[in-house]
Amino acid sequence: MSDATLGVVPQSVDTIQSSYMAQVQRRRLYGGLTLLIFFVLMVSGFNIADGRNAGGFWDGLHQIGDYPADVLSEAWEKRAALPGLIAKYFPALVETINIAAVSTLIGAIGGLFLSLLGTRGLAKWPRIIPLFRRLSDVMRAVPEIVIALVLIFVLGGGPVPAMIAIAIHTAGALGKLFSEVAENADLKPVEGLASTGANWSQRMLLGVLPQVAPNYVSYSLLRFEINIRASAILGFVGAGGLGYELRNAMAWGPGRFDEAAAIFILLFATIVFFDQVSSHYRNRLTEGQGQ
Repeated sequence: MSDATLGVVPQSVDTIQSSYMAQVQRRRLYGGLTLLIFFVLMVSGFNIADGRNAGGFWDGLHQIGDYPADVLSEAWEKRAALPGLIAKYFPALVETINIAAVSTLIGAIGGLFLSLLGTRGLAKWPRIIPLFRRLSDVMRAVPEIVIALVLIFVLGGGPVPAMIAIAIHTAGALGKLFSEVAENADLKPVEGLASTGANWSQRMLLGVLPQVAPNYVSYSLLRFEINIRASAILGFVGAGGLGYELRNAMAWGPGRFDEAAAIFILLFATIVFFDQVSSHYRNRLTEGQGQ
């Protein structure tokens, strides 16, 4: 009987191994078919989009470096005027930074409330947690430029539509990130405060925020970097700031390429500066939290 039993074991192992290999091959086949379908859709979509362009992509590909070359050559010829142009457009840069800063502050406050009201175990009204989560999803799903275009139609051009549009998108994005951090918070301080009769605001302020504050600030600084770029981009649709001046300089064409170069220098230097400052403080917050 022992021999018969031992004879069955290798057969069962072979069966399991062959079944496993069949599943692996089937999975590889499905994966390969999925990649093939994706590639075909990409190629067909590119061809359709290229056919609807005013000019063909491949026909104009060799001209991709013409505009940067023209800007650089004209900027080099008028390099003596660049410091004055940089000073001229510095107020527009300040406006762009102000748009990003105010929208980040408003968005962070909105994201804070969305996260605390949409997190299980912390929400004041647990039954409507899905409502706050879907609200956060909708706010971050709509691009800033779409919101800005609608607001510009209603309010007119200027920095206010850009600030509101970026703040709405920031609140949705930070609400999601903040909620994930809040879900990992220790609930013992919250329960202790509840046992002493503390209300919901006191429990959040004293029991939750001290735990999550470093991550909240870190995410807010990261979002501030993103919002500087977003505020510059929204200037192209008439939302003011440095992007608006850049659009005008680029639309004018040759003769004002030196102004476009000065704006590019300002924008690039600003983004690099705030990236470095934000990364430094985010690293300090992370290291301080880990200690």
